[in-house]
Amino acid sequence: MIISSTANNSTAVAAYAKTQSSLETGLPADDADGLVSGASGGQNFGDVLETAIEGAVSSNKEAELKAASGLTGHGNLTDIVTSVSQAQMVLQTASVVRDKVIQSYQDIMRMTI
Repeated sequence: MIISSTANNSTAVAAYAKTQSSLETGLPADDADGLVSGASGGQNFGDVLETAIEGAVSSNKEAELKAASGLTGHGNLTDIVTSVSQAQMVLQTASVVRDKVIQSYQDIMRMTI
């Protein structure tokens, strides 16, 4: 998901690197490179999900505002296209994440006890 903060992007990069390192070393992701805290900086899953959803909503609102300003003849065309493309990518990413969560839920429900 695209989140406008570079701090969140660097956190995502660090999480990806930690996951890749754990795959190469065979150690759990928390032990792979000596990092104890999770990728979310100690936040729980609900807080991370809420932050991501708020980022997606704000990205879509920004795209709507810029598109509306473009329809009235104001605004920079490059900014409008960029924000609409970013909002589209956020929506596609959210859809993929939703599909993965549903697939994971279905896999768990199929497990035998």
